[in-house]
Amino acid sequence: MSSFLVEPSEALHGTIRVGGAKNSALKLMAACLLAEGPHRLRNVPLITDVEIMSDMLTALGASVTRLPDGELLVDSPAPGDLVPEAPYELVERMRASIVVLGPLLTRCGHARVSLPGGDDFGHRPIDFHLSALGTMGAEFETEHGYVVGRVGEDGKGRLIGGRVVLEYPSHTATDNALMAAVLAKGTTVIENAAREPEVCDLAAFLTSMGASIRGAGTSRIEVEGVGELRAADHSVIPDRVVAATYAAAVGLAGGHVVLEDARADHMEMLLRKLGSMGVQIDQGPDGLEVVADGRLRSADVATLPYPGVATDYKPLLVTMLTVAEGVGIVTENLFFGRFRYVDELRRMGADVRTEGHHVVVRGVPRLSGAQVQAMDIRAGAALVLAGLVAEGRTEVIGAHHVDRGYEDLAGGLRSLGAHVTRQ
Repeated sequence: MSSFLVEPSEALHGTIRVGGAKNSALKLMAACLLAEGPHRLRNVPLITDVEIMSDMLTALGASVTRLPDGELLVDSPAPGDLVPEAPYELVERMRASIVVLGPLLTRCGHARVSLPGGDDFGHRPIDFHLSALGTMGAEFETEHGYVVGRVGEDGKGRLIGGRVVLEYPSHTATDNALMAAVLAKGTTVIENAAREPEVCDLAAFLTSMGASIRGAGTSRIEVEGVGELRAADHSVIPDRVVAATYAAAVGLAGGHVVLEDARADHMEMLLRKLGSMGVQIDQGPDGLEVVADGRLRSADVATLPYPGVATDYKPLLVTMLTVAEGVGIVTENLFFGRFRYVDELRRMGADVRTEGHHVVVRGVPRLSGAQVQAMDIRAGAALVLAGLVAEGRTEVIGAHHVDRGYEDLAGGLRSLGAHVTRQ
């Protein structure tokens, strides 16, 4: 199995480009299904999840071509040539695949999508998606592990705008409802919508395709459906979680690093928290400048929907707290079970105790290198960072998880002076 080998690191220095956001690129790729013709996406990260989504779009009848310099060309077919079935072997590899449901329903009137898989950190139902699309007139049933949706008795109807009230501001449910609404008849209002920058990026792309959207980035999005969209070009926003990962690496190892293209306005709450822990981060002309010197300070953290501290940041913060001075309490409010990497940190000598959806971390001066297992994308990256401040060698098994969200994490850290290799 693929793994990362990590040796203790001195202070990190240099400049590294953050690259395009995974959680935006995947939704933008799905949105290409809404209009016939060639769409050109720029700043698309070279990661496994993009490859999986490319395979998904190909299975649905589109053609996807990877071009130089981070460009992706998605040529979407006419409605009659779309194949509105998302197969199990692709959906089970990535939960984000569920976002093809909205585009397929609104463009074809019917869809058959496998129930999703993806990272293993607790039960995350798709009820929010089905409820939102049901408000617009879709009817669903499950059969043989698939969700089958149709609009009208013959599965050839058109969605009707309505008032969608999300029980929870789910990012992907907001994306699905938004993409479905742009071709629905009449006005759709999405209440309690997710406010993430990636939702705004999707709305900007849809607008360039001819959609009429107001309120993206707020909890109330209003969409006036149109009869047809057109192909468009778009550049993906920077990945705030990748930026947070390199910022955490500097916090752990010390140093001075510029995160090229990273945007402070996309991660204000996290930057405040990192500042309280002793990591100085300022917006410069080329990106975020991250400076850290000396031992980190402990802090309490609670995950919340955006603009709160994202759950994707939590493994990075827990890892930082393992070597910080004092005791920090981390509370997970979003996903049950996303503390499974804690046992791996304990193998490295971390003093971490779990209590329900809380983790109590008592910092130690130094971790100890060990063989550990990556459970998901962010936990795997956090364990690689833990190896930077561990005595001896750390081997993180399951590097393929990390590849889903990071474009050559080992190479990026090496470029800053860290001792990390991928094998």
